[in-house]
Amino acid sequence: MNPMLRTLPLVALVLGLSGCATMWDSMTSWIPSIPTPSFDWLTGGSKKPGPLPQLTPSATAQLQWQASVAKAAPGFAPAITKDAVYAAASNGTLTRLTRDTGRATWSVSAAPSLSAGPGADNDLVVVGTDKGEVLAFGTADGKSRWTASVSSSINAPPLVSDGIVVVFSNDGRIYGFNVSDGKTKWVNQRAMPPLSVRNTAGGVVFRGGLFVGVAGGRLLAIDIESGALGWDSAVANPKGATELERIADVTSLPLLIGRQACAVAFQGRLACFDVLRGQLTWSRDVSSLAGISGDERTLFITDETGAVQALDPANGASIWKQDVLASRRIGGPQLIGEFVGVVDIEGYLHLLSRSDGKYVGRFATDGKAATAQPERFDNAVLWQSIAGTVYAVTAK
Repeated sequence: MNPMLRTLPLVALVLGLSGCATMWDSMTSWIPSIPTPSFDWLTGGSKKPGPLPQLTPSATAQLQWQASVAKAAPGFAPAITKDAVYAAASNGTLTRLTRDTGRATWSVSAAPSLSAGPGADNDLVVVGTDKGEVLAFGTADGKSRWTASVSSSINAPPLVSDGIVVVFSNDGRIYGFNVSDGKTKWVNQRAMPPLSVRNTAGGVVFRGGLFVGVAGGRLLAIDIESGALGWDSAVANPKGATELERIADVTSLPLLIGRQACAVAFQGRLACFDVLRGQLTWSRDVSSLAGISGDERTLFITDETGAVQALDPANGASIWKQDVLASRRIGGPQLIGEFVGVVDIEGYLHLLSRSDGKYVGRFATDGKAATAQPERFDNAVLWQSIAGTVYAVTAK
């Protein structure tokens, strides 16, 4: 199988983030007889998104701080620790920022170029390259600690937790390295489907377990210390006559709510499982490339049409649906106080009421999309734009 075929659907995702659909149209012209999955909500039908919706604001987003690093792409997301925020860029720059002001305390050239990162704990920060290099640095001074390698390009932010550095390679392998010296402790390897959407999200660590969605619509629970597979459950089952129609990949971060681990698949469904046994607790037919967020009160999802939905995390029942931003090509949602925030293709942070989905506010940034779903940051949200600006924004 030509490796280009495996990553081809990602072109739509990357070009959607950059606002271009023309190249995707030309690249898919060689398969006119095969029904292609719809990325229209993300890439749109033209170079520009739809107009900003009419707004009568009742909420205000306020900039807590912003910091300039350098241009980045999907696969980069700031890493938050109790002491600092770390941001990386495609040009190889790795920067440590203070949590309260965003001031840079050090910045190093980690490599000539980077493809993903960073991941960090209070002692170590890790980034990856498209050559499969794993680069670890001390958080206090940015000095190199160790290097390691994996079998292919690193396409998602590494994780540093419980004495293990977790690294995700583009060929579907997941590696666990010893945090002290970079020696390989375990490798999780599984067969990849013929076609898949490149996953730049990575995984989540919760109580010693690594939860990660993978190609083929599966959610894995892995013991982070040993690499042993705890459970492997189907979020969605591939369907269709062609490989393109059968793409059913989990491309966003899982969500851990109480005793549930939830994930959503593109061209699939949203499903929640018992966190210990992997038994399905409920599922709902909804597709998403962008992701989910929420808490024990409400689960939020940006679906493939560009609508934001609020669901009951106990059973998946619908609470509200808001499609006023459907033409804006929004990313995954995130809680920001009593609001839900989403960042669109032009970098606007839009605010929705978490109680009823009403469109209540927006905040303009540098005009560029986020590299990843915003992260919760105390009472704010934090994200990095593809232009290289890190934002911490609150709302009231």
